[in-house]
Amino acid sequence: MNFLGHLFFSDNNLELMYANLFGDFVKGKDLSAFSPVVQTGIVLHRSIDSYIDQHHEVRKLMHILYPVLPKVTGIAIDLYFDHCLAKNWETYHSKSFEVFLEEFYAYQPEKWQEYTTEFQLFIGKMRKNRWMNHYPTFYGLQKTCEGVAQRISFDTNLQDAPAIFLENKALIQRYFQEYMEGATPYFQQKNSTLNF
Repeated sequence: MNFLGHLFFSDNNLELMYANLFGDFVKGKDLSAFSPVVQTGIVLHRSIDSYIDQHHEVRKLMHILYPVLPKVTGIAIDLYFDHCLAKNWETYHSKSFEVFLEEFYAYQPEKWQEYTTEFQLFIGKMRKNRWMNHYPTFYGLQKTCEGVAQRISFDTNLQDAPAIFLENKALIQRYFQEYMEGATPYFQQKNSTLNF
Protein backbone atom coordinates (compact mmCIF):
# COMPACT_ATOMS: atom_id res chain seq x y z
CA MET A 1 0.00 0.00 0.00
CA ASN A 2 1.03 3.61 -0.37
CA PHE A 3 1.20 6.42 2.23
CA LEU A 4 -2.31 6.04 3.63
CA GLY A 5 -2.05 2.29 4.09
CA HIS A 6 1.19 2.68 6.00
CA LEU A 7 -0.41 5.24 8.32
CA PHE A 8 -3.48 3.07 8.81
CA PHE A 9 -1.43 0.06 9.93
CA SER A 10 0.60 2.12 12.43
CA ASP A 11 -1.69 1.32 15.36
CA ASN A 12 -3.01 4.92 15.69
CA ASN A 13 0.43 5.91 17.02
CA LEU A 14 1.47 9.24 15.50
CA GLU A 15 5.17 8.80 16.28
CA LEU A 16 5.09 5.38 14.64
CA MET A 17 3.28 6.77 11.59
CA TYR A 18 6.19 9.08 10.79
CA ALA A 19 8.75 6.35 11.49
CA ASN A 20 6.77 4.01 9.23
CA LEU A 21 6.76 6.45 6.31
CA PHE A 22 10.48 6.97 6.85
CA GLY A 23 10.96 3.32 5.90
CA ASP A 24 10.88 4.31 2.22
CA PHE A 25 13.95 6.50 2.78
CA VAL A 26 16.17 3.94 4.51
CA LYS A 27 18.26 1.25 2.84
CA GLY A 28 20.07 -1.70 4.37
CA LYS A 29 19.60 -3.88 7.43
CA ASP A 30 21.70 -1.98 9.97
CA LEU A 31 19.24 0.31 11.80
CA SER A 32 21.35 0.76 14.93
CA ALA A 33 21.81 4.49 14.29
CA PHE A 34 18.11 5.06 14.97
CA SER A 35 16.08 5.14 18.19
CA PRO A 36 13.81 2.16 18.99
CA VAL A 37 10.62 3.80 17.70
CA VAL A 38 12.21 4.77 14.38
CA GLN A 39 13.67 1.28 14.01
CA THR A 40 10.23 -0.18 14.74
CA GLY A 41 8.61 2.06 12.12
CA ILE A 42 11.13 1.08 9.46
CA VAL A 43 10.65 -2.62 10.21
CA LEU A 44 6.86 -2.18 10.19
CA HIS A 45 7.06 -0.40 6.83
CA ARG A 46 8.99 -3.30 5.35
CA SER A 47 6.59 -5.78 6.90
CA ILE A 48 3.60 -4.04 5.30
CA ASP A 49 5.34 -4.04 1.90
CA SER A 50 6.23 -7.70 2.26
CA TYR A 51 2.74 -8.69 3.38
CA ILE A 52 0.98 -7.13 0.41
CA ASP A 53 3.57 -8.46 -2.04
CA GLN A 54 3.07 -12.02 -0.77
CA HIS A 55 -0.69 -11.94 -0.17
CA HIS A 56 -2.30 -14.67 -2.27
CA GLU A 57 -5.28 -12.53 -3.36
CA VAL A 58 -3.05 -9.61 -4.29
CA ARG A 59 -0.87 -11.93 -6.33
CA LYS A 60 -3.98 -13.04 -8.24
CA LEU A 61 -4.84 -9.40 -8.93
CA MET A 62 -1.29 -8.70 -10.07
CA HIS A 63 -1.56 -11.58 -12.55
CA ILE A 64 -4.84 -10.17 -13.91
CA LEU A 65 -3.55 -6.60 -14.28
CA TYR A 66 -0.02 -7.31 -15.49
CA PRO A 67 -0.93 -7.43 -19.21
CA VAL A 68 -2.34 -3.88 -19.07
CA LEU A 69 0.14 -2.46 -16.50
CA PRO A 70 3.43 -4.24 -17.17
CA LYS A 71 6.38 -3.41 -14.88
CA VAL A 72 4.23 -1.21 -12.60
CA THR A 73 1.46 -3.60 -11.57
CA GLY A 74 2.54 -3.62 -7.91
CA ILE A 75 2.82 0.16 -7.79
CA ALA A 76 -0.63 0.56 -9.33
CA ILE A 77 -2.18 -1.85 -6.83
CA ASP A 78 -0.60 0.10 -3.95
CA LEU A 79 -2.22 3.28 -5.29
CA TYR A 80 -5.55 1.54 -5.99
CA PHE A 81 -5.68 0.13 -2.46
CA ASP A 82 -4.96 3.52 -0.89
CA HIS A 83 -7.80 4.94 -3.00
CA CYS A 84 -10.14 2.13 -1.90
CA LEU A 85 -9.14 2.57 1.74
CA ALA A 86 -9.83 6.31 1.58
CA LYS A 87 -13.21 5.81 -0.14
CA ASN A 88 -14.29 3.25 2.45
CA TRP A 89 -12.51 4.76 5.45
CA GLU A 90 -15.50 4.68 7.79
CA THR A 91 -15.65 0.89 7.36
CA TYR A 92 -12.16 0.47 8.79
CA HIS A 93 -11.53 3.33 11.21
CA SER A 94 -13.48 4.97 14.03
CA LYS A 95 -12.15 8.48 13.35
CA SER A 96 -13.28 10.44 10.33
CA PHE A 97 -10.86 10.54 7.42
CA GLU A 98 -10.37 14.30 7.77
CA VAL A 99 -9.70 14.17 11.53
CA PHE A 100 -7.26 11.29 11.14
CA LEU A 101 -5.25 13.17 8.52
CA GLU A 102 -5.28 16.51 10.33
CA GLU A 103 -3.98 14.88 13.52
CA PHE A 104 -1.17 13.34 11.49
CA TYR A 105 -0.28 16.60 9.73
CA ALA A 106 -0.33 18.60 12.97
CA TYR A 107 1.89 16.24 14.92
CA GLN A 108 5.57 17.07 15.37
CA PRO A 109 7.56 13.85 15.85
CA GLU A 110 9.72 13.65 18.97
CA LYS A 111 12.46 12.02 16.88
CA TRP A 112 12.34 14.65 14.14
CA GLN A 113 16.12 15.24 14.35
CA GLU A 114 16.74 11.60 13.38
CA TYR A 115 15.02 11.97 10.03
CA THR A 116 16.98 12.90 6.94
CA THR A 117 16.62 16.31 5.30
CA GLU A 118 15.07 14.56 2.29
CA PHE A 119 12.36 13.03 4.46
CA GLN A 120 11.70 16.29 6.32
CA LEU A 121 11.24 18.11 3.01
CA PHE A 122 8.93 15.32 1.81
CA ILE A 123 6.77 15.66 4.94
CA GLY A 124 6.72 19.43 4.51
CA LYS A 125 5.32 19.07 0.99
CA MET A 126 2.82 16.46 2.14
CA ARG A 127 1.54 18.75 4.88
CA LYS A 128 1.39 21.82 2.65
CA ASN A 129 -0.37 20.15 -0.28
CA ARG A 130 -2.55 17.73 1.73
CA TRP A 131 -1.99 14.98 -0.87
CA MET A 132 -3.87 12.28 0.98
CA ASN A 133 -6.98 14.42 1.41
CA HIS A 134 -7.68 13.83 -2.29
CA TYR A 135 -7.27 10.05 -2.12
CA PRO A 136 -11.02 9.25 -1.93
CA THR A 137 -11.68 10.97 -5.28
CA PHE A 138 -10.94 9.79 -8.79
CA TYR A 139 -9.12 13.09 -9.32
CA GLY A 140 -6.90 12.19 -6.38
CA LEU A 141 -6.13 8.80 -7.93
CA GLN A 142 -5.27 10.50 -11.22
CA LYS A 143 -2.94 13.03 -9.60
CA THR A 144 -1.25 10.36 -7.49
CA CYS A 145 -0.59 8.15 -10.51
CA GLU A 146 0.76 11.12 -12.47
CA GLY A 147 3.05 12.12 -9.62
CA VAL A 148 4.44 8.63 -9.09
CA ALA A 149 4.88 8.12 -12.85
CA GLN A 150 7.08 11.23 -13.02
CA ARG A 151 9.42 9.77 -10.38
CA ILE A 152 9.90 6.43 -12.14
CA SER A 153 13.17 6.23 -14.07
CA PHE A 154 11.91 3.90 -16.82
CA ASP A 155 9.15 4.19 -19.41
CA THR A 156 5.79 3.22 -17.98
CA ASN A 157 2.09 3.52 -18.65
CA LEU A 158 1.23 4.26 -15.01
CA GLN A 159 -0.60 7.37 -16.20
CA ASP A 160 -3.17 4.95 -17.68
CA ALA A 161 -3.79 3.31 -14.29
CA PRO A 162 -6.84 5.46 -13.38
CA ALA A 163 -8.67 4.46 -16.57
CA ILE A 164 -7.72 0.82 -15.97
CA PHE A 165 -9.09 1.16 -12.44
CA LEU A 166 -12.47 2.26 -13.80
CA GLU A 167 -12.54 -0.69 -16.20
CA ASN A 168 -11.82 -3.12 -13.35
CA LYS A 169 -13.34 -1.25 -10.41
CA ALA A 170 -15.57 -4.00 -9.00
CA LEU A 171 -12.80 -6.58 -9.29
CA ILE A 172 -10.16 -4.37 -7.64
CA GLN A 173 -12.53 -3.42 -4.81
CA ARG A 174 -13.28 -7.09 -4.15
CA TYR A 175 -9.61 -7.99 -3.95
CA PHE A 176 -9.01 -4.97 -1.70
CA GLN A 177 -11.73 -6.11 0.70
CA GLU A 178 -10.27 -9.61 0.81
CA TYR A 179 -6.82 -8.17 1.47
CA MET A 180 -8.11 -6.00 4.33
CA GLU A 181 -9.90 -8.97 5.91
CA GLY A 182 -6.53 -10.60 6.39
CA ALA A 183 -4.24 -7.60 6.82
CA THR A 184 -6.24 -5.82 9.53
CA PRO A 185 -6.15 -8.58 12.16
CA TYR A 186 -2.60 -9.51 11.13
CA PHE A 187 -1.22 -6.05 11.86
CA GLN A 188 -3.39 -5.58 14.94
CA GLN A 189 -1.76 -8.70 16.36
CA LYS A 190 1.70 -7.67 15.16
CA ASN A 191 1.40 -4.18 16.64
CA SER A 192 0.21 -5.54 19.98
CA THR A 193 3.71 -6.99 20.45
CA LEU A 194 5.59 -3.78 19.63
CA ASN A 195 7.95 -2.53 22.30
CA PHE A 196 9.72 0.83 21.93
